[in-house]
Parts: sequence; structure tokens; C-alpha cells
Amino acid sequence: MTKPTDSKKAKATSAGQARILVLHGPNLNLLGTREPGIYGKTTLASIHTRMAAKAKAAGAMLETYQSNHEGELVDRVQSARDEGISYIIINPGAYSHTSIAIPDALKAVAIPFIEVHISNIHAREEFRHHSHFSASAQGVICGLGVQGYDLALDAALQNLS
Repeated sequence: MTKPTDSKKAKATSAGQARILVLHGPNLNLLGTREPGIYGKTTLASIHTRMAAKAKAAGAMLETYQSNHEGELVDRVQSARDEGISYIIINPGAYSHTSIAIPDALKAVAIPFIEVHISNIHAREEFRHHSHFSASAQGVICGLGVQGYDLALDAALQNLS
């Protein structure tokens, strides 16, 4: 599901190179070994390597950050604005359904973001059907496995051009 781009279209940094931050919430550090029937066998490092190469080829810089701690993710989002981050791709993991602080931080910094979920959260347990991030996201990608990260990066790069 993608929302149309609004007037807050992402911009490249003053040096001309867009900076994209990819954030991962709790337990995503275990990708590749965590419930491979749901999340697949691709590791977080593999996802980052592939995304960084694609971003570099497009003239952008990719940064990644994973934490199992909500406050650390809030701190990282808040620092993104001062660092000139142009766009955020976030897989909030379980915080999708429980965190108000991280979506509030994203609204406060006003950096456009895309929400990604490896599994289809709407086909899982009832409590996973609602995400506190989706209403503010420029787009939401779920259920397409790790390919969702690539699709989010494609959309971010397109929005930055």
C-alpha cells in the first residue's frame, strides 16, 4: 500500500548525495535463523550489503541501524534530522503494534519514511493487524519477504530524484 507523495517530498543533502537510513526493530538481528518459515533465511547483513550497493549505484548513501530497545530507536530517529538524513526505511518489528514513541519521533523530525514488514502482518495474529506507523508512512510494504526492503529502497530513490 503506497500513499501519494505529498508536499514534504524528500530532498538530497546539500552535498548532493542523498542519505537513506534503514532502521530495524527488535529481533531483526536474528534474521536468517529466526523462524525461517516466516522470515526466510536471508541475514540482516545480506540485506544491508545488497541495499548499500544499490544505493551507491544510484548516487545515494545508505546507513543502517538495528536495536532491540525502543529508546535507542527514538534517539536514532531524532539524530537523523541533524545528520541530514533524507529518507528513512523502517521495519519496526513488534514495535509496530506497541510503540507510540517511535512514530511520534518520526513525525517530529518530518523525514519521509516507508514502513516494511517481511511477513504479511494482516495474515497473522490479530494483535499484529494494526501498526502505529502506517498512518504517517509514505508507504507500507508487507508480506513480500526481504524483497520488501528492495522495493522500499527503489521507492525512496525515486522520491529523492
